[in-house]
Amino acid sequence: MMAPKEALDLLREGNRAFLNDQGVIPALDRDTRLRLAAGQSPFAAYVSCSDSRVPPELLFGRGLGELFIVRNAGNTLDTAALGSLEFAVSVLGVPLIVVMGHEACGAVQAAVSVVHDKARFAGNIGKMIQPIIPAVLEADLSCETGIEPAVRQNVRRVVRELREDSSPIFLEPQAHGKLMVVGAYYRLTSGEVDFFDLAGK
Repeated sequence: MMAPKEALDLLREGNRAFLNDQGVIPALDRDTRLRLAAGQSPFAAYVSCSDSRVPPELLFGRGLGELFIVRNAGNTLDTAALGSLEFAVSVLGVPLIVVMGHEACGAVQAAVSVVHDKARFAGNIGKMIQPIIPAVLEADLSCETGIEPAVRQNVRRVVRELREDSSPIFLEPQAHGKLMVVGAYYRLTSGEVDFFDLAGK
Protein backbone atom coordinates (compact mmCIF):
# COMPACT_ATOMS: atom_id res chain seq x y z
CA MET A 1 0.00 0.00 0.00
CA MET A 2 1.22 3.51 -0.83
CA ALA A 3 2.18 5.79 2.06
CA PRO A 4 0.28 9.10 2.43
CA LYS A 5 3.36 11.20 1.60
CA GLU A 6 4.06 9.15 -1.53
CA ALA A 7 0.49 9.78 -2.69
CA LEU A 8 0.84 13.52 -2.08
CA ASP A 9 4.19 13.58 -3.92
CA LEU A 10 2.55 11.90 -6.93
CA LEU A 11 -0.09 14.62 -7.05
CA ARG A 12 2.52 17.37 -6.75
CA GLU A 13 4.58 15.82 -9.53
CA GLY A 14 1.52 15.58 -11.77
CA ASN A 15 0.56 19.20 -11.17
CA ARG A 16 4.11 20.35 -11.96
CA ALA A 17 3.86 18.56 -15.31
CA PHE A 18 0.46 20.20 -15.91
CA LEU A 19 1.94 23.64 -15.16
CA ASN A 20 4.76 23.02 -17.64
CA ASP A 21 2.38 21.84 -20.38
CA GLN A 22 3.86 18.36 -20.06
CA GLY A 23 0.69 16.61 -18.97
CA VAL A 24 0.93 12.85 -18.63
CA ILE A 25 -1.25 10.84 -21.01
CA PRO A 26 -2.77 8.13 -18.82
CA ALA A 27 -3.45 4.59 -19.99
CA LEU A 28 -6.98 4.35 -21.42
CA ASP A 29 -6.56 1.18 -23.44
CA ARG A 30 -8.74 -1.93 -23.38
CA ASP A 31 -6.36 -3.92 -21.16
CA THR A 32 -6.42 -1.17 -18.53
CA ARG A 33 -10.22 -1.08 -18.62
CA LEU A 34 -10.44 -4.86 -18.27
CA ARG A 35 -8.00 -4.87 -15.36
CA LEU A 36 -9.95 -2.14 -13.56
CA ALA A 37 -13.25 -3.91 -14.18
CA ALA A 38 -12.06 -6.50 -11.67
CA GLY A 39 -11.55 -3.88 -8.94
CA GLN A 40 -10.21 -0.44 -8.14
CA SER A 41 -7.38 0.71 -5.88
CA PRO A 42 -7.13 4.52 -6.10
CA PHE A 43 -4.22 6.15 -4.29
CA ALA A 44 -6.14 9.27 -3.20
CA ALA A 45 -9.64 10.48 -2.49
CA TYR A 46 -10.57 13.98 -3.56
CA VAL A 47 -13.24 16.38 -2.31
CA SER A 48 -13.49 18.96 -5.07
CA CYS A 49 -15.88 21.54 -6.45
CA SER A 50 -18.28 20.66 -9.27
CA ASP A 51 -16.93 23.61 -11.28
CA SER A 52 -16.26 22.48 -14.85
CA ARG A 53 -12.87 24.23 -14.80
CA VAL A 54 -11.57 22.08 -11.94
CA PRO A 55 -11.21 18.42 -13.10
CA PRO A 56 -8.78 16.75 -10.65
CA GLU A 57 -7.66 13.99 -13.04
CA LEU A 58 -6.47 16.55 -15.60
CA LEU A 59 -4.80 18.86 -13.06
CA PHE A 60 -2.64 15.97 -11.85
CA GLY A 61 -2.25 13.88 -15.01
CA ARG A 62 -4.00 10.87 -13.50
CA GLY A 63 -6.02 8.22 -15.29
CA LEU A 64 -8.64 5.55 -14.78
CA GLY A 65 -8.78 4.03 -11.32
CA GLU A 66 -6.31 6.43 -9.67
CA LEU A 67 -8.45 9.07 -7.95
CA PHE A 68 -11.68 8.53 -6.01
CA ILE A 69 -13.47 11.84 -6.50
CA VAL A 70 -16.35 13.41 -4.58
CA ARG A 71 -17.54 16.61 -6.25
CA ASN A 72 -20.17 19.13 -5.26
CA ALA A 73 -20.51 22.89 -5.50
CA GLY A 74 -18.29 24.37 -2.80
CA ASN A 75 -16.47 21.10 -1.90
CA THR A 76 -18.50 20.58 1.26
CA LEU A 77 -19.34 17.51 3.33
CA ASP A 78 -22.85 16.09 3.40
CA THR A 79 -24.02 12.55 4.10
CA ALA A 80 -23.27 11.38 0.57
CA ALA A 81 -19.79 12.93 0.59
CA LEU A 82 -18.90 11.53 4.01
CA GLY A 83 -20.23 8.08 3.13
CA SER A 84 -18.25 8.09 -0.11
CA LEU A 85 -15.05 9.05 1.71
CA GLU A 86 -15.65 6.42 4.38
CA PHE A 87 -15.95 3.83 1.60
CA ALA A 88 -12.72 5.10 0.02
CA VAL A 89 -10.83 4.79 3.30
CA SER A 90 -12.33 1.66 4.86
CA VAL A 91 -12.94 -0.46 1.75
CA LEU A 92 -10.49 0.86 -0.86
CA GLY A 93 -7.75 1.78 1.60
CA VAL A 94 -6.82 5.20 0.20
CA PRO A 95 -3.94 6.76 2.18
CA LEU A 96 -4.71 10.37 1.26
CA ILE A 97 -7.76 12.66 1.22
CA VAL A 98 -7.42 16.05 -0.47
CA VAL A 99 -10.00 18.80 0.02
CA MET A 100 -9.58 21.38 -2.74
CA GLY A 101 -11.18 24.77 -3.19
CA HIS A 102 -10.46 27.03 -6.12
CA GLU A 103 -10.16 30.58 -7.40
CA ALA A 104 -13.47 32.29 -8.33
CA CYS A 105 -15.67 29.63 -6.71
CA GLY A 106 -19.30 30.43 -7.48
CA ALA A 107 -20.65 28.61 -4.41
CA VAL A 108 -18.40 30.56 -2.06
CA GLN A 109 -19.26 33.79 -3.88
CA ALA A 110 -22.94 33.01 -3.33
CA ALA A 111 -22.31 32.43 0.39
CA VAL A 112 -20.43 35.74 0.57
CA SER A 113 -23.39 37.51 -1.04
CA VAL A 114 -25.74 35.93 1.53
CA VAL A 115 -23.60 37.17 4.42
CA HIS A 116 -22.74 40.63 3.09
CA ASP A 117 -25.67 41.49 0.83
CA LYS A 118 -28.44 39.39 2.40
CA ALA A 119 -28.95 37.68 -0.96
CA ARG A 120 -31.46 34.85 -1.25
CA PHE A 121 -31.37 31.89 -3.62
CA ALA A 122 -34.29 29.87 -4.89
CA GLY A 123 -34.72 26.11 -4.72
CA ASN A 124 -31.99 24.07 -3.05
CA ILE A 125 -29.15 26.48 -3.85
CA GLY A 126 -29.59 28.23 -0.50
CA LYS A 127 -29.44 24.92 1.37
CA MET A 128 -26.40 23.87 -0.62
CA ILE A 129 -24.34 26.93 0.34
CA GLN A 130 -25.44 26.90 4.00
CA PRO A 131 -22.36 24.90 5.16
CA ILE A 132 -20.06 27.51 3.57
CA ILE A 133 -21.48 30.46 5.51
CA PRO A 134 -19.46 29.82 8.73
CA ALA A 135 -16.26 29.95 6.66
CA VAL A 136 -17.32 33.30 5.17
CA LEU A 137 -18.02 34.66 8.66
CA GLU A 138 -14.56 33.51 9.85
CA ALA A 139 -12.64 34.81 6.82
CA ASP A 140 -11.01 38.22 6.65
CA LEU A 141 -12.38 39.54 3.36
CA SER A 142 -11.27 42.75 1.67
CA CYS A 143 -11.46 44.30 -1.79
CA GLU A 144 -7.84 43.30 -2.40
CA THR A 145 -8.22 39.62 -1.51
CA GLY A 146 -11.68 39.06 -2.96
CA ILE A 147 -13.20 35.73 -1.90
CA GLU A 148 -9.93 33.78 -1.69
CA PRO A 149 -9.75 33.90 2.16
CA ALA A 150 -13.29 32.51 2.34
CA VAL A 151 -12.45 29.72 -0.14
CA ARG A 152 -9.37 28.77 1.88
CA GLN A 153 -11.26 28.96 5.18
CA ASN A 154 -13.97 26.71 3.74
CA VAL A 155 -11.28 24.17 2.86
CA ARG A 156 -9.80 24.44 6.37
CA ARG A 157 -13.19 23.80 7.98
CA VAL A 158 -13.75 20.65 5.91
CA VAL A 159 -10.21 19.42 6.58
CA ARG A 160 -10.64 20.06 10.30
CA GLU A 161 -13.87 18.07 10.35
CA LEU A 162 -12.18 15.11 8.69
CA ARG A 163 -9.18 15.34 11.01
CA GLU A 164 -10.92 15.98 14.32
CA ASP A 165 -14.70 15.66 14.30
CA SER A 166 -15.39 12.57 12.22
CA SER A 167 -16.00 8.90 12.64
CA PRO A 168 -13.32 6.40 13.75
CA ILE A 169 -13.13 5.34 10.09
CA PHE A 170 -11.12 8.55 9.50
CA LEU A 171 -9.59 9.14 12.93
CA GLU A 172 -8.00 5.74 13.57
CA PRO A 173 -5.93 5.47 10.34
CA GLN A 174 -4.79 9.09 10.82
CA ALA A 175 -3.67 8.28 14.36
CA HIS A 176 -1.59 5.38 13.00
CA GLY A 177 -0.07 7.36 10.11
CA LYS A 178 -1.95 5.39 7.45
CA LEU A 179 -4.15 8.29 6.31
CA MET A 180 -3.43 11.97 5.76
CA VAL A 181 -6.00 14.71 5.12
CA VAL A 182 -4.74 17.87 3.40
CA GLY A 183 -6.26 21.06 2.04
CA ALA A 184 -5.48 22.62 -1.33
CA TYR A 185 -6.31 25.69 -3.41
CA TYR A 186 -6.37 25.70 -7.21
CA ARG A 187 -5.61 28.85 -9.20
CA LEU A 188 -7.61 28.86 -12.42
CA THR A 189 -5.36 31.46 -14.01
CA SER A 190 -2.04 29.66 -13.48
CA GLY A 191 -3.08 26.00 -13.11
CA GLU A 192 -1.14 25.72 -9.85
CA VAL A 193 -2.41 23.68 -6.90
CA ASP A 194 -1.23 25.03 -3.56
CA PHE A 195 -1.31 22.36 -0.83
CA PHE A 196 -1.59 24.87 1.98
CA ASP A 197 -3.20 22.94 4.84
CA LEU A 198 -0.97 19.99 5.61
CA ALA A 199 -1.22 17.69 8.62
CA GLY A 200 0.80 18.98 11.54
CA LYS A 201 1.08 22.53 10.16
